[in-house]
Amino acid sequence: MKALDNISWLAVIVLCVLLGGAPFTPEPHLVEKLRMLMQGTLVRPIDIFDLVMHGAPFLLLLAKIARSVTR
Repeated sequence: MKALDNISWLAVIVLCVLLGGAPFTPEPHLVEKLRMLMQGTLVRPIDIFDLVMHGAPFLLLLAKIARSVTR
């Protein structure tokens, strides 16, 4: 938990914006992969990896929020 506390909020937010939004046009990968997940077409390993990679900063953000609320 100490490692999570050492990561700055600014760094996490920048990661969310950059990795969560990349590529910015025509649509972010995260939006595309979440749509594929909802439609049931997220089956290729590269697509699953993309979802995990672009979604990881948001999981980190949720972990930091949960940590700050429970402290």
